[in-house]
Amino acid sequence: MNQKVQAVIREMEKTIFGKTRQCELALTTLLSGGHLLLEDVPGVGKTTLALTLSRTLDLSFGRIQFTPDTLPGDITGYSTVNMHTGELVFHEGPVMNHIILADEINRTSPKTQASLLEVMEERQVTVEGKTRKVPEPMMVIATENPIEFSGTYQLPEAQLDRFLMRISMGYPEKDDESAMISRSLRGEDRARAEKVLSREELLEMQQEAMKVKVSEPIRNYILDIVRNTRESRSLTLGASPRATLALLKASQAWAYIHGKEYVIPEDVQAVAEPVLAHRLVLSLDASLQNATAAGVLKECLRTVPVPPVDTK
Repeated sequence: MNQKVQAVIREMEKTIFGKTRQCELALTTLLSGGHLLLEDVPGVGKTTLALTLSRTLDLSFGRIQFTPDTLPGDITGYSTVNMHTGELVFHEGPVMNHIILADEINRTSPKTQASLLEVMEERQVTVEGKTRKVPEPMMVIATENPIEFSGTYQLPEAQLDRFLMRISMGYPEKDDESAMISRSLRGEDRARAEKVLSREELLEMQQEAMKVKVSEPIRNYILDIVRNTRESRSLTLGASPRATLALLKASQAWAYIHGKEYVIPEDVQAVAEPVLAHRLVLSLDASLQNATAAGVLKECLRTVPVPPVDTK
């Protein structure tokens, strides 16, 4: 594994026990230049993962606690009149940061959720007719509770498609939870990760990740997986062209953090579910049969021939 990546993961594991894969996927999303959606039940460490990742990086951080009364201006910024000069003064919103934590994003209205669409896709925000670029790199890390929970709004497909990955934390293993208890009893439950990467180093790593070689057989493998989702009878909505590019970039970043100079099929398989599953919409028949998007995707992957490793 890349040494700088190892340093970040090591720092993150100071506060997150037994979730190495989730930490690696979060870092993969960042190196891909994408956004991350963390979906799971309350109390399993979604916000902790987002905060810990931001603390390992020398980047500005903004947090939005979404509630039913949150307004678009609370996110993008707003203008007020200076009573002394009569001029409009713009107050930047939390989106004008490198890392933005959108906490419990599905507890606010669809109108407020939509205020993130422009900044997530175009890296800019338009307020009162004026467009402002956000700093680079920029990453939105959103947390959400399952839609079955009370007081939640379902994210629209257009917004889900803008998240490069969606992952779940899951409950910790018994040994990991036991280690959490022991640390808490020692009074060490507030350990903080330290900054290990500068902004310049991160930007350099992003460029290096995108230079990882992708052979023609691997490119065709990615295309076949995506097209298989569009042809599946179990889905009414398959993966979009944006998903194709997301799977490509995530595969490169995954290979990079594991010290490879080229993508192999295992790299594509490792990120396929977190990149694609949240973009798929089940057909009515599949829903009635209690199918899941992840299950349908697994079948799509199974039916696509795996190409031989080609380093060219």
